[in-house]
Amino acid sequence: QLQALGGGLVQAGDSLRLSCAASGRTFSSYPMGWFRQSPGKEREFVAAVSYSGTSTYYADFVKGRFTVSKDNAKNTVYLQIYSLKPEDTAVYYCAARLGGRYDDPAQYAYWGQGTLVTVSS
Repeated sequence: QLQALGGGLVQAGDSLRLSCAASGRTFSSYPMGWFRQSPGKEREFVAAVSYSGTSTYYADFVKGRFTVSKDNAKNTVYLQIYSLKPEDTAVYYCAARLGGRYDDPAQYAYWGQGTLVTVSS
């Protein structure tokens, strides 16, 4: 029902926009989030957006390089990443939350298949 798209192999310093397309269900009333997981590491919170798209939240490490947005008309969530670094290499997942803390993956009920972002130095 959720599918993250837009990953690929990029060079350090490049920008990339990930999208999360929903099908079979409308997610316009759900707050949404992005997480990522690198090999050997736990899944970590990246960014979240309110159901309306008006409020956004970011992990500390983002430091202005990531922008999350939500287009309810298109049932799609985006994650724009600027100035990519090799340490951003990970599988990125989008998810829909019913409530609770935006940075807690356990609060997300629906998960999409991830998209791999590989950043070469």
